[in-house]
Amino acid sequence: MLAASHAAPALAVTAVVTALAVAWGRGTAGSALVASAVLTGQLSVGWCNDRIDLHRDLATGRTDKPLVGGVVRPRSVAAAAGGALALCVPLSLAGGLAAGTAHLVGVAAAWSYNLGVKRTALSWLPYAGAFALLPAFVTLALPGHPWPPAWVTAAGALLGTGAHLTNALPDIPGDLATGVRGLPHRLGPHLTRALAATLLLAGAAALVLGPPGPLTTTDRACLAATGTLALTVALPTRDPRSRLPFLASLALAALDIALLLLRGTALT
Repeated sequence: MLAASHAAPALAVTAVVTALAVAWGRGTAGSALVASAVLTGQLSVGWCNDRIDLHRDLATGRTDKPLVGGVVRPRSVAAAAGGALALCVPLSLAGGLAAGTAHLVGVAAAWSYNLGVKRTALSWLPYAGAFALLPAFVTLALPGHPWPPAWVTAAGALLGTGAHLTNALPDIPGDLATGVRGLPHRLGPHLTRALAATLLLAGAAALVLGPPGPLTTTDRACLAATGTLALTVALPTRDPRSRLPFLASLALAALDIALLLLRGTALT
């Protein structure tokens, strides 16, 4: 099988955006197009990352990667990444030029991360941009082509940046040894945890406080839960390679998505 290590994240992102498409009125055909475009885009990014990082994964002993273990050939992964990207373009544009452009800009941002931005202090920017544009991919295909409210875009950018920081935490030692010096590597583990927790909590707050109307009991409960999860992200772990902060950020993101679906009527 081709680099399966990215299948779960790709499916997770696809499921979330598809759920938003259904909730926001894209209909059966429109939601299916959204799912297909997002899935091919996510797979292209993941496979591109595996191929480009092969030499680094070999150097750091990432035996969990299929390429490192020799399960698949580098040429096959490169071809799969290119093929998925080629499919992503027409699938994205099938929902309209504005919506398709928004999605493809986000996919291009993710590819730019793989191709070198990850080594710079701007490593957070592709994540922020890609996640901020995902809601626009859904709403710009609706009648009238509305942009999502600013609070939705801001929440996407904050959650995307926080996810980047928590995802990078376990890999900081190996990344530094192979010449990667993105923002988390420059900040160090302690500051990275603190910043990630702050951004993730701010993203949750944007989803709770952004829509008009009074706060509900559900809103308050979700905000309290996200605060607890943000604290889990901020606290140091005994094992520096622990994925607990990233898993906590995923749980926090799931809560935020549930909140966003509940607040769907406030979008347009």
